[in-house]
Amino acid sequence: MSVSETLLRVVSLVDKGDVRISDHGYDELSAKNIFVSDLLDGAKDALVVEDYPKYGKGPCVLVLQRDRSANPLHVVWGIPKGKEGPAVLVTAYRPDPTQWSQDFLRRRR
Repeated sequence: MSVSETLLRVVSLVDKGDVRISDHGYDELSAKNIFVSDLLDGAKDALVVEDYPKYGKGPCVLVLQRDRSANPLHVVWGIPKGKEGPAVLVTAYRPDPTQWSQDFLRRRR
């Protein structure tokens, strides 16, 4: 798997505490009982699922992370277009095993 420049930038921003959570992200985290601390703590160990370096609103990346119970989470991180930061937690959700490979890194066809 290739290295994602977007993820490297996100991890650096998270390490510096330069993070914002989108309104949609807050809603999703609350509805699905996902803790922000798990996402912040786990960013450095994230695995890239899909990378969108040229996304219209700024580079973003879908990653696989784990919660405090080691359950899989998909997290979308982004960086505003033309800006150095912050890392924006766009959304997070618990992936549906019927739609993803066993390792949650590839969509099922």
